[in-house]
Amino acid sequence: MTEPVDDRTAERLAVALRCATVSTDTRGEVDDPAFAQLSAHLEQSFPRVHAELELERFGYSRLYRWQGIEPDGVAAILLAHQDVVPVDDPHRWTHPPFAGVVDDEFIWGRGAIDDKSRVLAILEAVEAALAEGIRPRRTIFLAFGHDEEVFGDTGAMHMADRLRRLGVHADLLLDEGGMITEGVADGVEQPVANIMLGEKGYATVQLSVTAVGGHSSMPGKQTAVGRIARAVSRIQDNPMPLRMTPITADMLSRLRQAMPSSRRHLLGIAGFAAPLITRVMALRPHTEALVRTTTAPTVIRGGVKSNVLPQHAEAAVNFRILPGDSVQSVLEHCRKVVRDRGVHIEAEGMSSEPTANLDPGPAFELVANIARAIVPGIVVTTGIVPGATDSRHYDDLAGTRCNFAPIVLGERDLATIHGTDERLSRLNYARLIEFNRRLIAQFAQSPATVPQTSGADA
Repeated sequence: MTEPVDDRTAERLAVALRCATVSTDTRGEVDDPAFAQLSAHLEQSFPRVHAELELERFGYSRLYRWQGIEPDGVAAILLAHQDVVPVDDPHRWTHPPFAGVVDDEFIWGRGAIDDKSRVLAILEAVEAALAEGIRPRRTIFLAFGHDEEVFGDTGAMHMADRLRRLGVHADLLLDEGGMITEGVADGVEQPVANIMLGEKGYATVQLSVTAVGGHSSMPGKQTAVGRIARAVSRIQDNPMPLRMTPITADMLSRLRQAMPSSRRHLLGIAGFAAPLITRVMALRPHTEALVRTTTAPTVIRGGVKSNVLPQHAEAAVNFRILPGDSVQSVLEHCRKVVRDRGVHIEAEGMSSEPTANLDPGPAFELVANIARAIVPGIVVTTGIVPGATDSRHYDDLAGTRCNFAPIVLGERDLATIHGTDERLSRLNYARLIEFNRRLIAQFAQSPATVPQTSGADA
């Protein structure tokens, strides 16, 4: 049974959380001292890793190559990211977000879940394996991006290109995204491990209106602000249609065994009941995201003074795109529902299509079985990540893609990711380390498994 990590192991993560490696929307803006501080901490904390693995740097992104004993083939590409999102209101936190506080139960700080714990857990597992003389039969790559929260254009993208030039094709690509949840899957009492097989697409649609302007005492029928507000309202009030996709059907089919009999029956006739099932799923935001391309107006701007008619107004609407839809179909939908040629509509900034291949892949059961060993009694299912991760840059580089970490979270814990009071329990951190140790053991020179140890021994 996994035991919580000891103080020294927890402190290594806490020190990483004290490095405020924040990614912002200002392109090219990087907090060099914070990333340099984190780099120095990693190199000091994991000396064997940095003595024995090859390391290439892409800015502050780090690509490690753990050379296998066999000359050909790559077992795995293990992804994680070093950057974190900004903190909205630090005064609402129990502990300052970059203080890296460790108490008897939790390690507190921005990045504790997303995603420095995975960076450190992978390194803890590799360092322990090297100390025990374990070597992989085939090569393992570790790729730690520095700009995942701003789409990975200068980190993950360049590391993935490097792997393509090397001709890499791994058995397994493993990244963040899925986890084990308690009390989140409606009607399921057992903890549910969602091993995600890909992610939704991403697009931000920019709406803009230009007008003559003038004095507010003599307005026309509609100002630029009113026109842009009407366009946003039409897009929000007319979302893209609900739809059952094969990946969501597979997820529900795997969950069916753990559901009450009435729901098992409904899912047993899912081919006929799909419209009803999707309507039920649409009642809650976290399940609606599985059956619809979601619409989120996020920014609106216009005007300079209360008594001046605005000459320009604009808005941004963010879409997370379900497989079967596309960036182009989102734009076409927006133009159709806005029905106003005076509103200019275009995609802005980074966009990506949904993952094309969502089959489990040959290494899926390996990940699932390790998860079952770490947290007994779970129900394992599939799914799709509603957000964007670095792994989309590597999609063609592995036979199996899994977005998953074996940490057990409830709804309250999930709300801390990108939110207030982000923290990871010592037990969950031990699970992360043990998961990676067992995974490495599967790729080791001999079939012997890693000894049953807790994070306290790491």
